[in-house]
Amino acid sequence: MSSDRKKRKRRKTKAGGIIHTYQRYDPVRFPGPTQPAPDLISGAFDHMLMYGNRRELTSEELARAIRIDPSQIQGLGPSLDGLIAMLEQRKQKILETYETGQVLEKSWMAYANLATSATPPPLLIDRYEHAVNQEQIYDLERLWYAVENDRSPFARHLVQLIEVLGNKYQIEDLASRYTFVGSETLEIDQAIMVKEELEKIDELLEQLRQAQENSQIYVIDMDMLSEFADEPDLEQLQNIQRMIEDYVKDLAESQGLDDVSGHFNLTPKAYKVFQGKLLERIFSNLQESKTGRHSGPIEGEGSVEVQQTKAYEFGDSIAHMDLPQTFINSLIRSGTGDSIKLHPDDIEVHKTRNSPKCATAVIMDMSGSMRYEGQYMNVKRMALALDGLIRSEYPGDFVQFIEMYTFGKLC
Repeated sequence: MSSDRKKRKRRKTKAGGIIHTYQRYDPVRFPGPTQPAPDLISGAFDHMLMYGNRRELTSEELARAIRIDPSQIQGLGPSLDGLIAMLEQRKQKILETYETGQVLEKSWMAYANLATSATPPPLLIDRYEHAVNQEQIYDLERLWYAVENDRSPFARHLVQLIEVLGNKYQIEDLASRYTFVGSETLEIDQAIMVKEELEKIDELLEQLRQAQENSQIYVIDMDMLSEFADEPDLEQLQNIQRMIEDYVKDLAESQGLDDVSGHFNLTPKAYKVFQGKLLERIFSNLQESKTGRHSGPIEGEGSVEVQQTKAYEFGDSIAHMDLPQTFINSLIRSGTGDSIKLHPDDIEVHKTRNSPKCATAVIMDMSGSMRYEGQYMNVKRMALALDGLIRSEYPGDFVQFIEMYTFGKLC
């Protein structure tokens, strides 16, 4: 009986279950809400610091820029592995169906027959023969510009020859890039269509593999994928795109990116967030050290009172007056009497804790040599980090940055 209870207890502690499996929810692998959110602003600021460009970003561009853990969208749509397998199967079927040997010969014969049927002007015969033998579209185009009448039969013949040579290029590229093992013969136009289809498949495969690695669903060309995938799969992928777009908008708002008519702008909050990230990166790499520490005067001009008092001096604030001790001094000086008359020597004030202030000027080297190895960005990052540190921790201090190149300029 006790063993049955232990088995039931073990079953209860196991995460998941029928409902969870049906809803495709895995409580073990599903990322928790405390997982750090993707950094949206560092890339935008790095671009701005490097190029000085503050172009507005669309939600799609912002979604392309961030990296999302693939486990966060796992099971929310069609399997990317399934789409990849479908496209690879389609590509393999094409390669196993056709052969390219005969269409290569057809394209060469079409070019040769059209080239020999031309009648160039006497002054252009040598240039024409050279261009035909070299099989260079550039030479044929230059020859077309050399013809005086662009509506002459020879000029029209050159246009046709350039088109045929372009088709020959594409078929040669098709045969060199892909390994065909089939037996069905292709015509020239059909071979060009097959080449376009294979290129689309390769591009989609690259997009799907990229989305598989970093969940960048936006890189997938849905219009192109619609030529191969089923409609339900496309709808699910589009739903995931909308979910990621909403997720990015929420992150952008929390990190200080303002959404204005579908475009994101950097706000002062984004500056503070970026400065905080810079300071966190800097201080995380610093090691503890006692060098540079020195004790300074604790007492001085400030607003925080301490227990010690002193005699009033010209310039001291009356707000820090020690009233009990001041009256005691007056009584001691005047003795017992019906009235108390204060004298300047009777007044005592509290000492205050020293609150030092600092005005700092930072000269930044912006000469031409700083463009190597990204030193421009490092200087600007340092300036932003120092500005953020002073504004947040020492609001009473002042800092001014000066750019120095041919001339000095205040930032």
